[in-house]
Amino acid sequence: MLFFSYFKELVGKEVIVELKNDLAISGVLHSVDQYLNIKLENTRVVDQDRYPHMMSVRNCFIRGSVVRYVQLPPDGVDIDILHDATRREARGV
Repeated sequence: MLFFSYFKELVGKEVIVELKNDLAISGVLHSVDQYLNIKLENTRVVDQDRYPHMMSVRNCFIRGSVVRYVQLPPDGVDIDILHDATRREARGV
């Protein structure tokens, strides 16, 4: 639940999602659900030479189970909030 609530705060910001098949997609986070399924808008493929067929895709839905990494914007990471939330979750509060 911690990551779900954190990702909800990033809606409207640019993120890069790397999939388990090495495809990396950059886009604006439109929505995320409790399974960390992600919907991106204004997408573009990071390595366009390797995936030219993906250049025409502008919006996409990414199933949470295929996500390897999500790169967050530097201004979107508030370390203090994350530390407090992880402490609360570890205590079971």
